Amino acid sequence: MATTLDTWEPALSVRQVLSLERVLAGEPEVVAGASHLDRQVRWVHVAEAADVGVMLSGGEMVLTTGVLLAGDEDKQAEYVRSLHRAEAAAVVLGLGRAFPAAPDVMRRAAERCGLPMVVLHRPFPFAELTEEVQSRLVRRKFAAVSLSEAVRTELTALITAGAPLQRLLDEVARHSGCPVVVTNLAHRVLGTAGERPAVDDVLRDWERIARQAGGTEGDGWIRAELGGRGERWGRIVLCGYRGDTATGRLLADRAAEALVLHRMLGGTAACSWEEQSAQSLLTDLVSGVVPARQLLPRARAAGLPVNRRTFVPLVVRDGGTGRLDRLLRLLGLPGLVAELADGATAVLLSLARDQDAGALAAHFATRLRTESGSARTIVAAADPRVVWDDVPAGLREAQHVADAVADSAAALDIPPVVRLKDVHLRGLIRLLRDDPQVQSFAERELDGLLCETDEDLLSVLRTYLATGRNKSRTAQLHHVSRPALYRRLEAIQVRLGVDLDDFEQAASVHIALLAHDAQQQ
Repeated sequence: MATTLDTWEPALSVRQVLSLERVLAGEPEVVAGASHLDRQVRWVHVAEAADVGVMLSGGEMVLTTGVLLAGDEDKQAEYVRSLHRAEAAAVVLGLGRAFPAAPDVMRRAAERCGLPMVVLHRPFPFAELTEEVQSRLVRRKFAAVSLSEAVRTELTALITAGAPLQRLLDEVARHSGCPVVVTNLAHRVLGTAGERPAVDDVLRDWERIARQAGGTEGDGWIRAELGGRGERWGRIVLCGYRGDTATGRLLADRAAEALVLHRMLGGTAACSWEEQSAQSLLTDLVSGVVPARQLLPRARAAGLPVNRRTFVPLVVRDGGTGRLDRLLRLLGLPGLVAELADGATAVLLSLARDQDAGALAAHFATRLRTESGSARTIVAAADPRVVWDDVPAGLREAQHVADAVADSAAALDIPPVVRLKDVHLRGLIRLLRDDPQVQSFAERELDGLLCETDEDLLSVLRTYLATGRNKSRTAQLHHVSRPALYRRLEAIQVRLGVDLDDFEQAASVHIALLAHDAQQQ
C-alpha cells in the first residue's frame, strides 16, 4: 500500500516541542529568540558542560540546569555564543538548581544571536522530554525512509510499465499533497499535476512566481534539478508543500530521479516534454471539454504570449511537429505545435496586434511547402482571433477545412493557405456527413457502384467529377486511352441509371460521392 503524508509525522520544530504535553507540565517560557521558534530540532541533548558547543553538530535542543555557569557572567555569555556557533536549535534552562530566573546575560546574548532560549519554571525531569522527542524523531526518520522507498518503488514500476510523464507527475502530486510543476531552465512549464484549481492558481502568474522563488525554498516551494552528466535541462517544483522542508526535499529528489530515469529509458529529450505539454493544451482547446478561459494559465505558463495578441489557428497535414516547430523558431513566430489525430498537426500562432496575420500565415505556409518539397502539404487556417475564448472554435474550423481537402483530388491544386471559403460544397458535405438522411442519399445514388469489384469505376467517377467532367484530364490521370475511358463512363452511367452529361444528375451523383468519401474518413 502506498505511503502518504497522512501516515507519518512531520519533523519537530522548537515550537512543536514546546507544545508537547510533557513540556507544558514544566511551564515553559520563551525569554529570547521568539521569532526563531520554527527551527527544526534534529536531536535533544542534555549537557551541563560549559564548552558543550564542541560536542554538537547542529540542530540540537540543549537542556541544562546551568550549575556550571552560576556566578560567572562571562561563561554564561560564552555558553550561548558557543551554542550559536554550533547551530543549535534552542537552549532550555531548568530553573531552580542554579538560577531562580533567566540570567540577563544569557538572555541578552541569546537575543543577539537569534537563538531561542526557554526556561522551565517548574522542576521537570529532562529524561522525559528526551525520551518523548527522541522517540518522535526516530519514528519520523523511519517513516521518511519508508516514504522514500515507497515513492521510488512506485515511480520505478510506472516507468518500467511504460507510463507517460503525466502519470508519474500525478503520483508525485498524490504523495506531496500540493501542485507539482516541471519546467525547463527558462521556466517554461512542461508538465503539471495536482488538483486543477490549485494548479491554475500557481500557473496564473507563473513567470513572476517562478523567478521570485528561484533562489529560496520558503513558503513550501521545494525544487530539485533535472539533468545528468553535468548538464541540467529542467527542474521539478513542489508548489506550496505543507510539510517540513527536509521531507519535501526528499520527495522532490525521488521525483527528480524518476523523471531523469524516464527520460533515459524512453530515449526522449526535454523538448519532447514541451511537445507533450503543447499537445495536451491544444487537444483540450480543440475538444472544448475544458473552457478556454480555464486553459489560459496553462498557455501563459507554456510560454505562449497571450496579452493583447492576435491568435491564428492553423491545422497542417503532411507537416510533422518537428519540422513545424523548427520553422516557427526560424521565422521568429511565437506559437505552439501539437499533433492531433489522423495525421493532422495543430499550430497556434500568437502575433502582435500590429502584425499582418494573413501575410505571415501565407509566408509560413509557403516556406513549409518549399521545405517539405510536397505540393500536397495542406495548411488550413481559420480567421484570426483577438479574443482567447474564440480560439477553440478557430482551431476546430481549421481542422474542418484541413479534413475537407485532405485525400481528395482538390488537394492537387490548393492555395498556400486554405480557408473555409475555399472548400465550398466539400466542406458543407463533411459537416453533414453523419446525418442519417445524407448517408441514405449517398447509398441510394451510388448503389450500383458500392461493391468491392467496382472500386476502379468509383475512382474514375471521382476523378471525372472532380475535374469538372474533363474527359481528357481524367484519361490522363488514370493512364488510359480516351476510348477506354468512354467505355468506363458508359458502364458507370448504366450501373447508376443516370446521364452524366445532364448537369443536375451529375451534380446529384457528385454530392453523393462527396458524402460517401466523407463518411469513409
